[in-house]
Amino acid sequence: MHELSLCQSAVEVIQRQAEQHQVARVTGVWLEIGALSCVEESAVRFSFDRVCRGTVAQGCELHIAIKPAQAWCWDCSQAVEVVSQDARCPVCQGARLRIGNGDMLVVKSIEVE
Repeated sequence: MHELSLCQSAVEVIQRQAEQHQVARVTGVWLEIGALSCVEESAVRFSFDRVCRGTVAQGCELHIAIKPAQAWCWDCSQAVEVVSQDARCPVCQGARLRIGNGDMLVVKSIEVE
């Protein structure tokens, strides 16, 4: 379950930011997950709750946004967004897509007390 290691990395980022800014408690975290990351949202929620125990983020509210991947369609020369590796161009239905970044997990924002 790679969600656990992803969440551990995210909590390390949160902890470092909390220490840098002398924050005693994190009340909310916003994560952005790439649509092509092969990450299960329910597994992220479960793992995040576990790795937050005993940290400044324990009990915080987790917000997750799934971000589509950016792609370039060679058929219609358009930049498009896709949510799967086998997606077709939403503009022309072409299948010749060059898919860019869509497999990341990013801590977008942290709410603190």
